[in-house]
Amino acid sequence: MELRRYWNIVIRRAWIILCLLALVLVTYLLFTPEAQTSYTTGMRFVVGIKPEAQGDYYAYDRYYTWLTAEYLVDDLSEVVKSQAFAQDVVTLTGLPIAPGVIQGATSAGKLHRILSVSISWHSDHELAQIADAVATILTTQADKYFSQLSTESAVIALIDAPAISPVGRSLRDRIDLPLRLLLALAAGIALTFLLDYIDASIRNRDDLATLGLPILGEIPPRQRWRTYLPLKRSLP
Repeated sequence: MELRRYWNIVIRRAWIILCLLALVLVTYLLFTPEAQTSYTTGMRFVVGIKPEAQGDYYAYDRYYTWLTAEYLVDDLSEVVKSQAFAQDVVTLTGLPIAPGVIQGATSAGKLHRILSVSISWHSDHELAQIADAVATILTTQADKYFSQLSTESAVIALIDAPAISPVGRSLRDRIDLPLRLLLALAAGIALTFLLDYIDASIRNRDDLATLGLPILGEIPPRQRWRTYLPLKRSLP
């Protein structure tokens, strides 16, 4: 019985809930800016150090050569995210872009002697130029950032060329409208129960029982369906 009463309260003022849902939907469609298409690309580099020429001394099976390469990858992952590297990319591409924008759109990771670089951008054409500049700088000018290296000793090779692909809508963009509608629905239901609570109208015997008034009679609700009995035709 309680569930039926709650349902009747919601149905009685359903127009409030519908108006709130419509208001949220119209506001979202009119004032929410359209999401721009973004693109991303990734590339991988293998980093190594050319071993020293073998002499009459023990070289520890080139252990320190491999270890130096791993340290170099650690440093390069930070260099790629630096302001100086972003400035070199802007200079090489010639694009009218602030270095800080490229710096914020670039991320780098490492795994052993593999350096991974990812870039997100709003234009696929500009992203292609930026990715080519990053690959060129890392493979030909890495010694610029390390005074202890030279182009003869450091080996940085591109093993996975940049491939540009569009980025789908983020999870936040996908759940934005459903979340707003859900909040509007909850607010509408709460408002209907609040209005019913402060409403002093008498609609059924339960309202009278709550007030402690005696019930003398009850008028049943109007019946939508009526039964008609056919009239018997009298015989001649």
